Amino acid sequence: MQQAGRDENGQEQTLTTAEDAELAVVRTPETQKRRRKVVGCLLQVLALQLTLFGLLAWFVHIHPILPLDVAITRSSQQNQAPWLRITMLAISYPGSSLLLPVLILLTVGAFWAVGDRLEAVFVGGLSTVSLLLNLLLKVQVGRPRPTADLVHIVQEALGYSFPSGHVMAYIAYWGLLFAFGIILFKGRHWWRTALLITSATFVMLIGPSRIYLGDHWASDVLGAYLIGEALLGLAVGVYLPLKERGVLETPEARARIKKQKALRPFPTKGGF
Repeated sequence: MQQAGRDENGQEQTLTTAEDAELAVVRTPETQKRRRKVVGCLLQVLALQLTLFGLLAWFVHIHPILPLDVAITRSSQQNQAPWLRITMLAISYPGSSLLLPVLILLTVGAFWAVGDRLEAVFVGGLSTVSLLLNLLLKVQVGRPRPTADLVHIVQEALGYSFPSGHVMAYIAYWGLLFAFGIILFKGRHWWRTALLITSATFVMLIGPSRIYLGDHWASDVLGAYLIGEALLGLAVGVYLPLKERGVLETPEARARIKKQKALRPFPTKGGF
């Protein structure tokens, strides 16, 4: 019994030493300098996105109907092939129904159930913040939606137009899942590839679908991509340091990371 106790203590001491060594690698001056450069570049991109969004929001508030918007919508609606119409409706459907909220709740529940509490908080929190921010911006800008006398309205929507709520919601949910697919997993597993492709497809196609269906102007979509991606970048920027520090990390999640090679260990030794 005493021998077993000594072995267990020795193994625990070895693990602690290995973890300390890994932390030392992560905290080298070169790594810290490289990360500061990355953070600086990301902050510059974030500032640029927010500036462009602010200018665009002010411009469409002053000029609700833009000839370029009308031309883009009419051009995109020239092709009325059934397969294209069905595809655009299918892409927008989750955001126009209860499907997206249900997916968000299921994802939060799944992450929480397996012990990934931090991921669960960010999935639910980012979607909530995105929704509230979108409602606030719509009221502040007060831009009316496209009308039938200007473009073809395939699917009528209510409320103000700028920025697109669908685009912001999809970036908050699907965009964050894409980020998690890069951050949390490693290797060329089919399920990781499927997650990345599915998430990227929804984010890329939701904008064109809103224009094609006549629900939003192209500038509404552009504004939503700008503010949505800025919000996502800010969320990931907050998430990564918390993940590195093991905030809300459960013993189950820690044990699973050590056992499964497809999961990326934290803290990380280098980039993703």
